[in-house]
Amino acid sequence: MSSERRPSTTAVAILLISQFCSSAAELAQVTVLGKIVYDMTASKLDLGLLGLAEFAPAALLVLVTGTVADRFDRRRVVACGLLAQAVATGSLGWYVGTRPTSVVPIFLGVLAFGTGRAFSGPAGRSLPADMASAEHLPGLVARNAAAFQAALIAGPVLGGFLLTVDVRVPFVVLAVLLVAAASTVPLIPIEPMAGVRGKGAAGMAEVRAEALEEIGTEAGQDPAAGHGTALQPEGGGLREAMEGLRFVRGQPLLLGAISLDLFAVLFGGAVALLPAIAKDRLGVGAVGLGWLRAAGGIGAGMMTLMLAARPITRRVGRTLLMVVALFGIWTIVLGLTRTYAVAFVAMVALSGADAVSVYIRATLVPLLTPPDRRGRVLAVENVFIGASNELGAFESGVTGQLIGTVGSVVFGGLATLAVAAGWYAAFPSLRRVDRFPNPEDIGDGVEEGDRE
Repeated sequence: MSSERRPSTTAVAILLISQFCSSAAELAQVTVLGKIVYDMTASKLDLGLLGLAEFAPAALLVLVTGTVADRFDRRRVVACGLLAQAVATGSLGWYVGTRPTSVVPIFLGVLAFGTGRAFSGPAGRSLPADMASAEHLPGLVARNAAAFQAALIAGPVLGGFLLTVDVRVPFVVLAVLLVAAASTVPLIPIEPMAGVRGKGAAGMAEVRAEALEEIGTEAGQDPAAGHGTALQPEGGGLREAMEGLRFVRGQPLLLGAISLDLFAVLFGGAVALLPAIAKDRLGVGAVGLGWLRAAGGIGAGMMTLMLAARPITRRVGRTLLMVVALFGIWTIVLGLTRTYAVAFVAMVALSGADAVSVYIRATLVPLLTPPDRRGRVLAVENVFIGASNELGAFESGVTGQLIGTVGSVVFGGLATLAVAAGWYAAFPSLRRVDRFPNPEDIGDGVEEGDRE
């Protein structure tokens, strides 16, 4: 990566517009569908099934979506995925406007939406690393995260207000936002794969070897150790598709960072039960629910602004573990309270902690991944993130149905605390990470022990 690869203001603006529009549409739709389904069935299990329907495509298509992101122009992959989501959203709007009595078609529509997102996700998360060198990536990640957090505030509030107008109106507006996002992505002026495409097999092997040597050097490892598979020329078909999983499995630092989010949010996914919390425990309707979800965006947005002003530069690993533990603590508070103001504060706090976790992971993972494998590695991460969010929603729905809303949320918070403690012990390479790795600064090290 060249230190001269700094994204232009225009490129950054286009990226942020696309991120905001697509994320706002997705988050508004989650809010609206959760309210509609819970009003239809009063079933916490159905709220969990919504999450499962969102997650299933990313898991089932992981061997395809990452390869597509690495083989084709990622901007076009993102655009096609967003257009597919717009079609699914329009279909959902038509169905809910027929005064339905069955939620099955809603689940099918969510499956279709999730399929489009399964393709746009890995390619979209690769774009910042394709646009910027390691020196400029943390700043771009922070701005991209700020756009997402703004969408996290605007999306649920927009969905809640539009739902009070007419049940079909939110879906029309959200489909327009998705089309707008799809239209802007191809305009980002970047070189696909950051110059890796077109080098041929030998050139790509050289790029991979250099990148892996950098990773090994920075982590204090022998570059030749543990990378035998990764340095081999890629085959086609299934072997190529599995490369992302093999690469993550062979990197304890990557595996620890990605799997920490999986298990922490898998158990702490209380947000899926917000429709039940809002209606049954807090006594508020669609607008109150929308603002409660928006509280998550407010907390995450405030934290993102702090990170943009004062980025994390030291003790990266320990900070990651600490904020996961804080996420668990505030999840417990959310589960126990019956006061709307306390629930609002809890959502602000737990989302702020999660924003730090997202920032660290979104910076760390691309820097540890060679450009020509980034799509496949991020496809694997996409499954982990989907498992933590949507599968976590399913877990919350099932436990909520079995032991009640309070029991489910409190159990999730306690389990998240246990995960943070377990990962501290199980992944010493993760807790010892001091600084983000910089491929332009070989030999400077990333572990705190190497510096002190």
